Amino acid sequence: MTESIVSFPQLNRPAPAFNTKTTHGMRSLNDYKGKWLVLFSHPADFTPVCTTEFMGFAQRAEEFAQLNTELLGLSIDSIHSHIAWVRNIEENFGVEITFPIISDLSMEVAKAYGMIQPGASDTAAVRATFIIDPEGVLRAMVYYPMSNGRSVDEFVRLVKALQTSDANAVATPENWQPGDDVIVPPPATTADAKARLDQGFDYVDWYFSKKSL
Repeated sequence: MTESIVSFPQLNRPAPAFNTKTTHGMRSLNDYKGKWLVLFSHPADFTPVCTTEFMGFAQRAEEFAQLNTELLGLSIDSIHSHIAWVRNIEENFGVEITFPIISDLSMEVAKAYGMIQPGASDTAAVRATFIIDPEGVLRAMVYYPMSNGRSVDEFVRLVKALQTSDANAVATPENWQPGDDVIVPPPATTADAKARLDQGFDYVDWYFSKKSL
């Protein structure tokens, strides 16, 4: 029996291009040029875990917007199903879904992004999330199983961390939050390593130093 081969996009490479139908009309990757994009897939409309995730993203949409970040959902469902589900969420939970949702009945976008995992389903996208920068480069991707919802807080945090690293040429430690110290890149030469102690950083060892921004 031949197993299906799943192709994945690569970090720090151009994200797979798309031009597809959404609940807000046609959308292409190029439409998001100059903005950060959080593209996320869900297994199916009218499912309880997905409903909680969509409400979570919608409730943080303004915070994402303040970070110059757009949201774009996807599932292998029709536009009419998406519209009915969005209306149902607003009627039942009082939450308006303001971002577009891709109708990917052909699975073209889902397959390009490795959202179809045969071990989980051949016809539904797993909970995959991709962060794409303003130049269209894929910067992060996270996959969740169908049974467990994502933490929207983590994607807000990750966008902030990526933007901080880009703006300041630094790295961020585990569970970094805005205002926390950042990690200074390690020195590249023995001379720089020797000098590191006297450079005014929060010094632990030559390879590990922090600073505040």
